[in-house]
Amino acid sequence: MVTKLFQNPFSGWLKPKGAKPARPAVLVKQLEERDRRRMLKHFIGLDDSDRLLRFGTVLPDQQVAAYVNKIDLGRDTVYGVYNRVFKLVAVGHLAFAPKQPHAAPNALTDKDRDKDTVAEFGVSVSKSARGLGIGTKLFERAAIHCRNCDVDTLYMHCLSSNQTMMHIAKKAGMQIERDYGEADAHLRLLPASPGTVLQEALQEQFATIDYTLKANTRAAVKWFER
Repeated sequence: MVTKLFQNPFSGWLKPKGAKPARPAVLVKQLEERDRRRMLKHFIGLDDSDRLLRFGTVLPDQQVAAYVNKIDLGRDTVYGVYNRVFKLVAVGHLAFAPKQPHAAPNALTDKDRDKDTVAEFGVSVSKSARGLGIGTKLFERAAIHCRNCDVDTLYMHCLSSNQTMMHIAKKAGMQIERDYGEADAHLRLLPASPGTVLQEALQEQFATIDYTLKANTRAAVKWFER
């Protein structure tokens, strides 16, 4: 069962007998240079239909590798979710860029154009990990980071047929513009607060602890397999 990849193996001991299983927690970790190889493995594992939804076209492996290698982790922020066996099953790419005043004339009003930087979010989730709300968790983490970085507008661009992205956009209350089979969604973000700063710090700390435990467990398993 898919959810077993995320559940605590001891969680069953803590629940009353016959209780309905709780939805597994999704811990979102900011990815670093050491995760780039696993990022590539995740994207290569997407089939043609998933690559079409994620990139807007069916990229061959060579171009997928070029995309991953060109991600600037010093400028952009990339988030990931690892399952229990330390496999990267979801990646959210938060790209920052200078505001383009004429990029989307119908999407934003002059009042919306307050900051000099905007952010665009793209996400992909492996088939084995879908239906767990992982895409939404990645988006929420990206939105909090934007607020704390003084970015007030978060964009998503995708094909109109991308039901997952459309669901995330609608759930977040984003304004959506559709045109010729594509969709642009944007969300106005509130300013940062002490609560959002603390929330982001705690989420990253918990995710780092989880990441370290899974990495060490995976290393131990490999050692014993030898």
